[in-house]
Amino acid sequence: MNQNVPELFGSMVFDDRVMRARLSADVYQSLRKTIDENAKLQEDVAEAVASEMRDWAVEKGATHFTHWFQPLTGVTAEKHDSFISPSPDGGVIMEFSGKELIKGEPDASSFPSGGLRATFEARGYTAWDPTSYAFIKDHTLCIPTAFCSYSGDALDKKTPLLRSMQALDRQAKRILKLFGKEVKNVRTSVGPEQEYFLIDKEMFDQRPDLIYTGRTLFGAMPPKGQELDDHYFGVIKPRVTAFMEDLNNELWKLGILAKTEHNEVAPAQHELAPIFSTTNVATDNNQLTMEIMQKVARKHGLVCLLHEKPFAGVNGSGKHNNWSMATDTGMNLLSPGETPHENAQFLLFLCAVIQAVDDYQDLLRLSVATAGNDHRLGANEAPPAIISVFLGDELSGILDSIKNDTPYQGAEKVIMKLGVHSLPRFSRDTTDRNRTSPFAFTGNKFEFRSLGSSNSIACCNIMLNAAVAESLKQYADRLEGAKEFESELHELIKETIKKHERILFNGNGYTDEWVKEATEVRGLSNLKTTVDAMPHLLDKKNMDMLTSHQVFSETELNSRFEIMLENYCKTVNIEGHTMVDMVRKNYLPAIEGYLYSLAKTTSLMKGVSSNVKCNYEISTMERLSELTDYILERVKDLEQALADLKGYDDILKTAEAIRDDVIPKMEHLRKHVDEAEMLTSEKCWPFPSYGKLLFSVY
Repeated sequence: MNQNVPELFGSMVFDDRVMRARLSADVYQSLRKTIDENAKLQEDVAEAVASEMRDWAVEKGATHFTHWFQPLTGVTAEKHDSFISPSPDGGVIMEFSGKELIKGEPDASSFPSGGLRATFEARGYTAWDPTSYAFIKDHTLCIPTAFCSYSGDALDKKTPLLRSMQALDRQAKRILKLFGKEVKNVRTSVGPEQEYFLIDKEMFDQRPDLIYTGRTLFGAMPPKGQELDDHYFGVIKPRVTAFMEDLNNELWKLGILAKTEHNEVAPAQHELAPIFSTTNVATDNNQLTMEIMQKVARKHGLVCLLHEKPFAGVNGSGKHNNWSMATDTGMNLLSPGETPHENAQFLLFLCAVIQAVDDYQDLLRLSVATAGNDHRLGANEAPPAIISVFLGDELSGILDSIKNDTPYQGAEKVIMKLGVHSLPRFSRDTTDRNRTSPFAFTGNKFEFRSLGSSNSIACCNIMLNAAVAESLKQYADRLEGAKEFESELHELIKETIKKHERILFNGNGYTDEWVKEATEVRGLSNLKTTVDAMPHLLDKKNMDMLTSHQVFSETELNSRFEIMLENYCKTVNIEGHTMVDMVRKNYLPAIEGYLYSLAKTTSLMKGVSSNVKCNYEISTMERLSELTDYILERVKDLEQALADLKGYDDILKTAEAIRDDVIPKMEHLRKHVDEAEMLTSEKCWPFPSYGKLLFSVY
């Protein structure tokens, strides 16, 4: 491992250090203004940046460049072009222009569009995002870009994310101005904790379900799982340590602030957590992190599984989205501060988040909705599908005192008249984290814990940024016209707490009592599946909010609805067909083979002596024979359910049929196959068992 981390860190990134050293002062200052203040990028500046970027990349061994973008497939995309251009003498020169830096034209025909483009409109455009640094990967200069259709509609995740950040920036600065603070920008920042599994590659290669779907569709539980909690934070095994060391090196080269690594709860499960970055940069970095995890794992004879639920019976993997807001001056708007004035400002921004989560709980839920995450949410290992906010006892007590105009029973008893009487100081993290809460305050940030491990973090941050921007807009509209700012501020916070206290919950989110209270008493939504959640994207209140802040157009929202449901349907359809394939080609023949072996053994033993009872052989044959019949019937049921999907011409009806018919049949089929595995000789079973998959790395 390279021990000179400061020298290694960012060595493959065209970051601020490189730009400051290589660009002229005028060009650097103009580019910084574009990055920091959203100023227009000048053509001569782009040309100068492109020239230096090319020279730097070639010095680092790069031969190609690509506009690196994030289409609606959920992964990244890149088309490589070499720097070479022919010279008159028959040789080549290395060229890269400002035009090539700013704009690209990849073919958009095969990317999901949800009806945003006509079939004959194959062209798409990529546009440089100067707020995210270019980097070198596999001898290619990668330029982070936005991606749009020929007609200008966003075909990616980055464009709406940047729009949502701009919306929040605009409204937050209005609020800060009321508190006498002028700042250049307010940006959201994120630190996404990434969970993942590592399994042996030889084992992986023998499992068609892992190869095709990323998760095991069959598998009986081994005698030991995670019951002893001995894997969590346990000693990291040498093979995994070697992987983590190489992974850190590769991430640090790309300027990714990989910080914390440890074993997670389930066997073979681990976690990597970075330091906070600006949200669009954190999104880019997380996409890179997932890609590099998988590449590095294979170098060590391992496979990195990023599916939310690769193994039934043990914990799945999430991605905790630690979110906050900060100014260019370094002020964290979710930090309580040291003075009453700062406390009042903090409480207003806190209320904005609380209101946003309550008003748009459906948007937050659908932002993390995928076929994979449906297996995980609410399964006593992850937050429930019901969205709620955890604040902890002390902060909850302060809000209660404001709401009721009563003294706060803390270190300092005082009536909460904001800006008039002193608010008590309180430490940033005075309560335990609530792991059952989907949206928990943890001192100076919120942790949105519902995101799935394979998801892009863009989706949930788009919705969160936009929803908070809407709360702040309402507050600014009211406070800017107030005659008495402090009294109006106090009333606003008090009203907000009363109106949205239903979303606040500090208890155990796993209990049946909470589900009943949340839905029947508080009126919170419980959108259990992707199919339940996605239609709410097109609810009028949600479309009005997202379009009013120019985060999405109406046509873009309709396209996302189509694309996300289509992805759900295709994912489960692939899983269903994989199950059928494995059962017919592998499981049924394997069980039949073992039955033949048992029958032959029984016949031979009976031939030796009529006194031999063969209880094991006969009882096993009888049950396996029954299971074979059950499995055959269940696989036929699943085949028919999959075939029936072709009869639907509406994507929502198709998704509902998958939820209500296909998935229950998949679960029923699996139950019988897993029972057969427990009765069949390991030598006859066609695939590596759960025990081998989960413990082979160690």
